[in-house]
Amino acid sequence: MNRKLLAAGLIAVLGACQPAIPDSGVGVVDPGRGVGFENPAIRAAQLDAQNVPVTPTMSAQTLPNAQTVPQGQTAPRAVSDPQGLDRELSRNAARQDVVSTRANSGEAVLHASPSNAPPELLNNPGISDENNFDAVASRQSIESDAARIAANRQQYQVVQPTALPSRTGNRRPNVVEYALQTRHPKGNKVHRRLRIGSARRYQRNCAEYGSPDEAQIDFLARGGPKRDRRGLDPDGDGYACAWDPAPFRRASGG
Repeated sequence: MNRKLLAAGLIAVLGACQPAIPDSGVGVVDPGRGVGFENPAIRAAQLDAQNVPVTPTMSAQTLPNAQTVPQGQTAPRAVSDPQGLDRELSRNAARQDVVSTRANSGEAVLHASPSNAPPELLNNPGISDENNFDAVASRQSIESDAARIAANRQQYQVVQPTALPSRTGNRRPNVVEYALQTRHPKGNKVHRRLRIGSARRYQRNCAEYGSPDEAQIDFLARGGPKRDRRGLDPDGDGYACAWDPAPFRRASGG
């Protein structure tokens, strides 16, 4: 009996300590959305009690037609003014064409479009139509081709070789004259040579010349082809280093 009384007393004490619950029925349209949020006055009072700033109410306003646009920017144009937009785009395109024409050496810019077909070039001598069979067939025939070939053959002239010009004031040997005077090919031994140390001497001395022609000129100037004072012709063919008389002979028709 005493335990039941003690338990009832504890329950009464706990119930007195519980804070009061506000009336949730005031201003509530939908209980699932919270307490008093459908009543603006109650919501403002609750936010003010919590020191939360109230969101200001936005009212509908009509924007003015003209707006101040910073310098260097373009004001937005309404879609309801297509003619004005077209005029502005045309002016911008014209200004761009002027800039492009100056950059194109003064040539006007040609805008390709279905309504602006490319110009047809007629009687332009700078363009050949020799690869066009129909165009050539309309002008030429087998007889005209034969006549043109015959005319070209009559104008063809064969220039006969003449004597080599003589050099004045220069005592250096003429390698062209020497190539035409000789007949044996390169590598064919004609003169006697000493082969003692000839390979090493040949490579060292030939490397001093800038070209085979310079080596052959110096070789002839020092008593060649009979004498080889610097070892430039170890095989005894009469041609120093890598010099070859064959190109000069072919040029003269020999």
